[in-house]
Amino acid sequence: MCLYPPKPKNQCCDYGSALSSAGHWGRCVGDCGAGGVRSRAVWCTHAEGWATHHANCEPTDKPEDQRRCFKVCDWHLELFAWEVSAWNVCALAPSARGEAGARPSACVTAQHGLQRRSVRCVQKLNRTLVASEICEHFTPQPPTEQACLIPCPRDCVVSEFSGWSECSARCAKSLQHRTRAVISPPLYGGSRCPNLTEARSCAPATCALGEEDYAYSLRVGAWGECRLPHNKEVGLAGRAMLDFGSESGEQSAVRLQGYKPHLHSSPADVEIGYQTRQVRCVRSDGKNAALSLCVQETIPETLKSCVMAKDCETSAWSAWSPCSRTCRAGELSPGFRSRRRSVKSVALGAGKGCPELEEKEACSVGGEQLQPCPRFSWRTSEWKTCQVSLLLDQQDPRHRKHVALCGGGIQMREVYCVQIALEFGMHKLKEVTRPVDEKLCLGPVPAVSQLCSVPCPSECAVSSWSAWGPCAPENCHDRQGRRGFRMRHRHVIADPVGTLAGCPHLTEAIPCEDPACYEWIISEGICVTDHGKCGLGNRILKAVCKNNRGEEVPQNLCSELLRPEIVACEVPCATDCVVSEWSQWSPCSQSCSSKNAEGSQSRSRSILALPAEGGKACPPARALQEHRLCNEHPCVPLFWEMSPWSACSEGALGSALNATVAWSREAACGVGVQTRRVFCTKRGSGQVTTKRCPDSIRPETVRPCLLLCKKDCVVTPFSEWTRCPTACQPGNATAIKQSRYRIIIQNAANGGQACPDTLYEERECEDIPICPVYRWKTHRWSHCVLVPDSVRQGILGHNEACGHGLQSRAVTCLSENNDSADVSECMKWTGPMPSLVQECLVPCKDDCTFTPWSKFTACSFDCESTKSRRRSLTGRSRKRDKCQNTEVYPQVETELCPCEMFTSQPHGNWSDCIIEGGKPELQLGMRLHGDTKECGEGVRLRAIACYDKTGRLVEPSYCSSSGYIEESCTVPCPFDCKLSDWSSWAPCSSSCGMGVRIRSRWLKEKPYNGGRPCPKLDLKNQVHEAVPCYSECNQYAWAVEVWSPCKISSEQNSLHCGEGIQTRKVRCVNTAEEHEGETVPSALCNPSEIPEEIQKCSLYCPSECAVSDWGQWSRCPQVCDPNAVQLRTRQVLRSSVATKPCPEGSQMKPCILNQNCFQYHYNLTEWSTCQLGANATCGPGVRRRLLSCVRSDGKPVHTRHCEQANLEKPVKMSAECLVGCVVDCRLSAWSAWSECSHTCGAGGQAVRSRAVVLRAQGGGRPCPAQLSQYRHCPVKPCYRWALGEWSPCRVEGGQCGDGFQVRNLTCVVHDASVSDTSKPVENALCGELPSKESVLQLPCSVPCPGDCHLTEWSEWSSCELTCIGGRSFDTTGRQSRSRTFIVQALENQESCSGQVMETQPCSGGKCYNYLWKTSLWRENERTVWCQRSDGINVTGILLEGQGVCGCERGYTEIMRSNGFLDYCMKVPGLEDKKADVKTVAGKNKPVNSKMHDIFKGWSIQPFNPDGRLKIWVYGVSAGGFLIIVFMIFASYLMCKKTKQHQSPPPQQKPLTLAYDGDVDM
Repeated sequence: MCLYPPKPKNQCCDYGSALSSAGHWGRCVGDCGAGGVRSRAVWCTHAEGWATHHANCEPTDKPEDQRRCFKVCDWHLELFAWEVSAWNVCALAPSARGEAGARPSACVTAQHGLQRRSVRCVQKLNRTLVASEICEHFTPQPPTEQACLIPCPRDCVVSEFSGWSECSARCAKSLQHRTRAVISPPLYGGSRCPNLTEARSCAPATCALGEEDYAYSLRVGAWGECRLPHNKEVGLAGRAMLDFGSESGEQSAVRLQGYKPHLHSSPADVEIGYQTRQVRCVRSDGKNAALSLCVQETIPETLKSCVMAKDCETSAWSAWSPCSRTCRAGELSPGFRSRRRSVKSVALGAGKGCPELEEKEACSVGGEQLQPCPRFSWRTSEWKTCQVSLLLDQQDPRHRKHVALCGGGIQMREVYCVQIALEFGMHKLKEVTRPVDEKLCLGPVPAVSQLCSVPCPSECAVSSWSAWGPCAPENCHDRQGRRGFRMRHRHVIADPVGTLAGCPHLTEAIPCEDPACYEWIISEGICVTDHGKCGLGNRILKAVCKNNRGEEVPQNLCSELLRPEIVACEVPCATDCVVSEWSQWSPCSQSCSSKNAEGSQSRSRSILALPAEGGKACPPARALQEHRLCNEHPCVPLFWEMSPWSACSEGALGSALNATVAWSREAACGVGVQTRRVFCTKRGSGQVTTKRCPDSIRPETVRPCLLLCKKDCVVTPFSEWTRCPTACQPGNATAIKQSRYRIIIQNAANGGQACPDTLYEERECEDIPICPVYRWKTHRWSHCVLVPDSVRQGILGHNEACGHGLQSRAVTCLSENNDSADVSECMKWTGPMPSLVQECLVPCKDDCTFTPWSKFTACSFDCESTKSRRRSLTGRSRKRDKCQNTEVYPQVETELCPCEMFTSQPHGNWSDCIIEGGKPELQLGMRLHGDTKECGEGVRLRAIACYDKTGRLVEPSYCSSSGYIEESCTVPCPFDCKLSDWSSWAPCSSSCGMGVRIRSRWLKEKPYNGGRPCPKLDLKNQVHEAVPCYSECNQYAWAVEVWSPCKISSEQNSLHCGEGIQTRKVRCVNTAEEHEGETVPSALCNPSEIPEEIQKCSLYCPSECAVSDWGQWSRCPQVCDPNAVQLRTRQVLRSSVATKPCPEGSQMKPCILNQNCFQYHYNLTEWSTCQLGANATCGPGVRRRLLSCVRSDGKPVHTRHCEQANLEKPVKMSAECLVGCVVDCRLSAWSAWSECSHTCGAGGQAVRSRAVVLRAQGGGRPCPAQLSQYRHCPVKPCYRWALGEWSPCRVEGGQCGDGFQVRNLTCVVHDASVSDTSKPVENALCGELPSKESVLQLPCSVPCPGDCHLTEWSEWSSCELTCIGGRSFDTTGRQSRSRTFIVQALENQESCSGQVMETQPCSGGKCYNYLWKTSLWRENERTVWCQRSDGINVTGILLEGQGVCGCERGYTEIMRSNGFLDYCMKVPGLEDKKADVKTVAGKNKPVNSKMHDIFKGWSIQPFNPDGRLKIWVYGVSAGGFLIIVFMIFASYLMCKKTKQHQSPPPQQKPLTLAYDGDVDM
């Protein structure tokens, strides 16, 4: 290894040079993001290729072996993405281009092209470029190139040549020319367009030598630059001149500012100079000639006064305004800022005009330091009170105003748009919402109304009174109290709704004596005789202690009461009278006792056996019945009467509860108390002392309640003040006010803070800038400045100082106080600067001078009248004859006066029938949508156009004050089906058990005009409603009296025993409490249950065993079982003496279903229809079902039978339901009519609209389809400045050269329709003159003989598409126009070459084909030309395969001088083949004209003069065909014999396909 001496760079001792080498970079490793590192191997390589030590290589040349990189991680997927541009235009691929400039050898349908696009990896946030490897980590890089197709090259297509121009009749040399236009430009590398013009020499007329006949023209040059005269000419300008502008006519010396260039003039000074031009005489061959050869009456002016050019001067730009974007929003749209500058001096002469005085540019401010932009959102107030009347108005506008409307209704709310912005509050930002214009809110508008319901008031429903209880003390634990009451009760069936009155009292009490809490209930045993089987004895009593509710209690509670144990009795002996046991006490006849009626009850017994001789006699008849008083308490009970509960308020009880209970309800804010007063009331007598009513049932006077939260009124913040105008206002303008408003979101309730009185505020705008008043002050015009004498005198014929010149004046800007102000202030506030220069005339000696024109005379009101003005000659002009010629110098001008006669014409269609007005007077059948009248009488409008006498459109107010023709109209009102009110409910169809109650309504009016249909009616045009009902079956019952004594039928029976008959009375009575015991018709009681009125009976004979009547059958079990038995017993009242036994004492029978054993079940009716409150038409209701008890044999019985069977009772007997409200569509009121869509002209429309407030529901009238109404606007005149057509180029005083073309600017009136016929009117109606772009004069030139010049533009060609096989390649077509140079002299031919073509895209293009067309043969010749499929003949270089005409490949077209094809010539270097002219489909191959020449030399002509083949040619052809067939047949016979094996197939010729233009090939 060489360490010394020092080695040259890249060289190590004598081993040759060594270089550092590096490998490929490795993968990026390390942390995610920019902290990654990638490395590579670096080594030192000898020149011979082997590795050597690092010291042998220059350290400075060592490549880096590590570099920082971006380590890509998966979460970077959301940060980076490929950004792909659009594909570029398809360009020809390099392989398809071939050599430079060479056309592809063959193109059948299209060429191969290439499209490119840029692909780069960017950061999504700010679109900054990053390394491609980052995006490649996630997805491969999208391709940057793709193949595409370009149609085959298409050559330029041009039209036929026009005809040759005419030759000059002079004998001088001249040219004639012809031109053609471009029809289709060259595309996709097609050949350029050929020359569009051709010229040729005319055959000149014979002229004598040197006497060629030339035409001479006066050539006028362009005006030169305006310049000031030299210093030596200035002194001449200050001489005395006659000032014709002064009234005195005296001479005055005028100093010409414009001729002092060495002085410093102010910016407003006007310098007047002069300018000149050349006038030459030119010959028709373009050469100059002596001016005398072009002599004419007047020589054009060669000099004139002019204003020296001065450019507009402006001030420096002001500073940029703040960016219009002052807040941060989600979108990326920038703001704008602007700056201004003012005019310091206006442009003069040909100086440059003033540039734009204001410019804007986009700007954006950093987003973080900006506050977020305000957001806009819809907000709503709380729903207002539900109003039933709003719904009833739709159904019957004349509905009666019910005291308490209830049921379905409509409630409204405010919907408004707010701006949500952040404002600084107390040490922090808070969100503030202010109401703003509704147009700022997007998205659907919340509903303004909705259906609601008002609960229908219902009174408290209570059950009937129970029976009076026993006399009981108030407190059974207080043994000292002797005060007792009998009580009866009832309970609440349905609580009251919507009424202040609560439920009535539920308990009544009546004082009574000897109250007892407990009593012994005694049951008697069998009578046991003292001695023997009959006689006196005792009956043992069984006592049970029961309370006043009939419940058995311990006996010690009755121990203080006397408990009877035995009672005396007697058992009849064999001859004694036998009497039955006492029956049960009958029900009490009265529920209470009064002076007129006392309650009583009775019991009876009957004689079973008469006594025998010596036996004990029977008791008298009166002893067989017993009576006793009952319900002796008076009929005037006592009860506690209560006042309504007070409102819930805070109290000591509520405070105590609030301290112990945490309330979480939103609507409750703690516990309060309610109080009421309690009175003791005696029925019929009013209030009595409270001591008389039992304290045990005294109602409470205080109860806790939930305190409703106080609801303070909530209003939005005030909206922003409406903007005061930023633009200044005139000093005499009326005061402008600004306003703001706020909206109630929530009304106060429950004692909350009330709403403020002020919801709308107004104030006058302050600090409105008053517009400054500036005015232009114009000074006197200077004298008329002419061209200086020294300049004028050097030109022939300009000796006198007279003619046209210029005069100037000073114009200054003054403020309101007449102080001098900047020019820009007047231009801003007053308008354009008055002219500084005007043309003037210094009359020459021979000129006619006049006084100024007088004012026009006044017009009369006659439309035929005229107005006139006059002037008169002055000075010497009065004596000149030429000035007296009034045709040349008129002294009176007359004009027609304006005519005040106008005619109107209707315009547009009639509008819809418009019904104006808010809430109208209601009439029968009228319908309202909201507060808008929807039908009835209205008007329809038709706009008019107003014209004056001359047919010019004028303001419509001249013909009609409104601008409309009005006509009354009627919108038929729809009438809904009308039914009567519901009838009263009929009685229940069944007097016992389940039935139905029915009510009905009937048809009153049928619907028409689209009214709401009727419900389904029956044959009587009625609709019914039925609800189930139930009648208690024991409301009426059979009442029976006691059986009469048994009457023995046989009078001969001395023993008075045996069978007999007994009777009793039966009647039907009412069992209801209020009519208890009343006899009613027997038809009301069940006839199947009528008791027997007569029955057989028997009296026991002496010595017979006497038994009592049968007792009640014992009950069968609840589930009837035939194995179970029913038992009844009877007792032996008198034993038998004889041996005959007593009859049986008991009987049994099996429990058979539906005979003596019954089962019971509850029967539920179907749900009733939804029943509403009395004043409701829809909304929430209740549907009910009834419960009855039915015996297993189908007989309805009292519900106590089911209750005694402990059957499970259905819980839900009523359910909430909803009767859908029939809601008609509710619309807002019509908006005001909008401004007309057009400010003037025809076709304008005004519109008014309305919105749907509430959609139709429940079969209501749907919303109309027409939510907008349109009407045509009256046709107001449109005024505009109309530019006339450019005049031909005018050369002042000459025949050719530089001139100008002008066009007129006229104020016209029109109606903006398609068939617009504009008519001129006064210029004042169009207002300000149009902008400086409306040029009225342009320089132009008229070519002189010998000059070459461009033709006018050709017409635009028809729109043509690029097509392949008849199918368009592009959607947009192209059309072209061209212009070319015309050569007038052969000497200028080379300098005049050139042509111009323009192409523009177009729509609605077509595909065209090009076909060869031929004429008929004439003397073996015919014409061949190319024609487009639309019939246009074309010429030019055209390719086959693109739907255009051309020779086959290898041949080129040789065209004749007339543009038609002459023949196809072989291209040198290609194979020899017959030239063939063909079309796209290879048809119509015409014979070449060269072949015609060959046939001309034949002695035998195969063609007729008309170009058809002669007959003998067909004969020769037929003979040749037969010879060929014969030869083929002979060859076949010869070859058939020698065929031994199958020969290989002959080599096939390659198939040549000719492209026929089909794109599918």
